[in-house]
Amino acid sequence: MKLKSLFVILFIIAVAGKVLAQDEPTYRPIRFLISGALEFGGDEIDKIFFTNGDSQPVNAGQGGSIAIGAQIQFPKADKFLLRGSIGYKYVTTQANNANIRLTRVPLQFTANYMAAPKLRLSGGVVKHTGANYKADGFGTDKTFKSNAGPVFEIAYYGIGLSFTALKYTDQNNETYSANAFGVTFSGVLPGMNK
Repeated sequence: MKLKSLFVILFIIAVAGKVLAQDEPTYRPIRFLISGALEFGGDEIDKIFFTNGDSQPVNAGQGGSIAIGAQIQFPKADKFLLRGSIGYKYVTTQANNANIRLTRVPLQFTANYMAAPKLRLSGGVVKHTGANYKADGFGTDKTFKSNAGPVFEIAYYGIGLSFTALKYTDQNNETYSANAFGVTFSGVLPGMNK
């Protein structure tokens, strides 16, 4: 239910950015960036068992995120963009009697190429800071350190697909793959001229 709410919020932000961007007549090299993602994947860091016999894994790469940052466009190289952002990534479980969650603060920097007027290809680096797993008394809490890893994205009209390759190391020096595939949403304010 919480992921559905996050998806609706991200969709509204992407649409609002597109609507607000339509009347922008002037060139602005720096724009405010709003982005988000729904990501899936990574190693299982815990498994939650419910009283009805069902279970749910918590995966290191899984979660919904929202981020803010800046996009820089150079006047003589208008097909190239630089983007930097800081965000919040969150995943929870279906448990009704506990707030079991994995939270992270993603820091991301990418170089982008506009292959066509609305087609953006992106590659860069991402790092997750403040990665914490809270089991709310139903397991062991964990803290993680993340390496800096590559992130790739292809987006059309602000909606894209991404792949992130990360590794988490917990307080016991155990490592987990936090690799994730995602659906991304992004927009800039004021909007693009093209």
